Amino acid sequence: MDFNGKVSIVTGGGSGIGAASAREFAARGAKVVVADLNEQGAAEVAGSIGGLAVACNVGREDDINRLVATAEEAYGPVDIFFNNAGIATGSDPLETDIAIWNEQWDVNLMAHVYAVRAVLPGMLARGSGYLIHTASMAGILTSHRNLPYAVTKHAVVGLAEWMSVTYHDKGVRTSLLAPLGVRTPMLGDTNSAFARNAAGPIKDPEEVAVMVAEAVEAERFLILTDEIAQTWMGFKTTDLERWLKGMRRMQAKMEAEAGD
Repeated sequence: MDFNGKVSIVTGGGSGIGAASAREFAARGAKVVVADLNEQGAAEVAGSIGGLAVACNVGREDDINRLVATAEEAYGPVDIFFNNAGIATGSDPLETDIAIWNEQWDVNLMAHVYAVRAVLPGMLARGSGYLIHTASMAGILTSHRNLPYAVTKHAVVGLAEWMSVTYHDKGVRTSLLAPLGVRTPMLGDTNSAFARNAAGPIKDPEEVAVMVAEAVEAERFLILTDEIAQTWMGFKTTDLERWLKGMRRMQAKMEAEAGD
């Protein structure tokens, strides 16, 4: 899909990958709506690209519906919806409160479902549209430390795959962004035990934004941020038991380093 003139919504657009992607989409000619719970961040990004900022809690369907209605009133039918907003609170199943599970479920998965429900009918009627879903390599492999994050991102992968299978031939394209480490507030300290051992090669948001834009233009489903991710996926699919043992060793190493 060519970005020129396309109406695009980017959630989580006030910082990180979302902000960089909003700028990249605009540079390629898109009309960009920047959505974020952080109103100031969204306004700053939108102001820098001549776009529209909308405050939005993506974990609420009424907020997503309002976001889409605002975008359509300003620019016309939505061509591209980038489901990028996410949170990574939580830890293990014994220490993570159920309220945190519910919040992650709403923001990391149901927000994508709400967006699909809001824009898919119009895309199908026009025979054209694009949905981008940010998961993580945590959703394809898994993640140390944070169980709710790994589980909800696995669900996003399943959603994106299903959408691609079901609607690709009806004109609605799907891409899945599965980054390794990216230098954003969510990653935090790039010298932490997790970042050093499990995050893989860490990219800048601007690098990832270019990868996303190029994948959309090529209508490619899977967006990986480093070649090593494909290698790790191969390890998991060809010998799961060996891969699990390796992940356990990595877990033990991170625990040891954190205890020093």
